[in-house]
Amino acid sequence: MPDPAPRIAVIGGGQLARMMAQPAIALGVPLRLLAEADGVSAAQVIPDQLVGDYRDLPTLEQVTDGCAVVTFDHEHVPTEHLHALEDAGIACRPGPEALVHAQDKIVMREAMARLGAPQPRWAVVATAAEVEEFGLPCVLKVSRGGYDGKGVWVVRTSDDIAEPLAAAERSGVRLLAEELVDFRRELSALVARSPSGQAAAYPVVATTQLDGICHEVVAPAPDLDPTRAAEAQQLALRIAGELGVTGILAVELFEAPDGGILINELAMRPHNTGHWSQDGAVTSQFENHLRAVLDLPLGSPAPREQWTVMVNILGSPRPDVGHLYDGYPHALARDPRLRVHLYGKELRPGRKVGHVNAYGDDLDDVLERARHAAAWFRGDLGNESE
Repeated sequence: MPDPAPRIAVIGGGQLARMMAQPAIALGVPLRLLAEADGVSAAQVIPDQLVGDYRDLPTLEQVTDGCAVVTFDHEHVPTEHLHALEDAGIACRPGPEALVHAQDKIVMREAMARLGAPQPRWAVVATAAEVEEFGLPCVLKVSRGGYDGKGVWVVRTSDDIAEPLAAAERSGVRLLAEELVDFRRELSALVARSPSGQAAAYPVVATTQLDGICHEVVAPAPDLDPTRAAEAQQLALRIAGELGVTGILAVELFEAPDGGILINELAMRPHNTGHWSQDGAVTSQFENHLRAVLDLPLGSPAPREQWTVMVNILGSPRPDVGHLYDGYPHALARDPRLRVHLYGKELRPGRKVGHVNAYGDDLDDVLERARHAAAWFRGDLGNESE
């Protein structure tokens, strides 16, 4: 029996693919998953699945067979394989010409320079002497393969240079040096864009990082000048259009002490800084990503509440912490409006295993509720009475 709607292949079995499943069910859109292993996060909820290596072209051809479009849980599929899929008539969204800017940080920096977009001072470096010539302190990043703080080093002295140089050589990738920005806070501008060119911009959010991992998101960013917020949204929309992005684009930004903004990173997929939208926006980033890759009209990105706070649940280093499910009785009884999203992942120290969203019209209250719930699930709080 033919599919009732176009089938979407999703490459990667992480939590982002998992969270695409719910809006896909509501839209009546079938998903087919390429998972990296049995039982990974998305494989628990998407029954049509294949286990295989995203770096293997025959595997990609198999999972996309009969699909109208392919999209991604991560940005690591080799660019040449995406071109091969396109040549075979599979719509890749985002396409290889766009996705390479999220795959390769140097390619991204070069593109932003061509666009005249604001960004930190940067250079490609290959030796310790070139790093020192660039200037210390600085940030060194492998051009490909880094994520969640991996492949990123803050280099303050000459002794810190050897490790990133060796890591880049082992990986066979180039090394990028960036100015160590003195920023007030980090922001994220998230937009959705369809192949026909329709675009929608979510409110600019403030993000807090912990050990290189997104820890907390406040939507919208408190005390952000409306003109600056509009500037960030327009910048993200311009980048999406100029690079031909289809789906969600997250532009991670530094807000300088003078209020200016600088581009830190790009991501072309649903993004941790947009998880608040599942409960805090009219249309979540996951639904708009699916709508975009199918070239359906986009949904409203407008917030439902004055404030929404997302806090990630990270695996605890404590061996005595039980199952995440054990946190439900307290967290849900304490806060009936709380929204909890667990990823079905094995607990490991520092691993993202879920997140909570809280919302309301009092920011201090919303922050306290979200932080308390996440800490409870992490096992950071005892069973004290409320």
